[in-house]
Amino acid sequence: MPAPTPETLRTLTETLSDLTEYLRENPDPAEALALVEPLLDEYTGLPVQLADTLRALARTVQEHQAIPRTAHVNLLIAELRSAAWEQTDQHTLHYVLDELRALHDNAESEQGCGRCR
Repeated sequence: MPAPTPETLRTLTETLSDLTEYLRENPDPAEALALVEPLLDEYTGLPVQLADTLRALARTVQEHQAIPRTAHVNLLIAELRSAAWEQTDQHTLHYVLDELRALHDNAESEQGCGRCR
């Protein structure tokens, strides 16, 4: 696998920024939920991926021979790992999407039944 580049990662963050701007324009909730769903997937979503990335960075820094083993470096590594755990805790956001989708679907079906009267 080719190594990612800063430019490819900037493109990713720009796409996320574009999504945020689009969501601020109040699109249809079903469409908004569908767009956000991959970001909050419980196995591959952003919280899980970011947590894994932070842990991998901590490991890279910790194992690199040129980086001194100081209390400050250890603190920084601990902060990365702590942030990773905080991100991992956010993996449950996919349940929020499930509930929002169910609420939206119920509202849509109730609205549809109201037209039948």
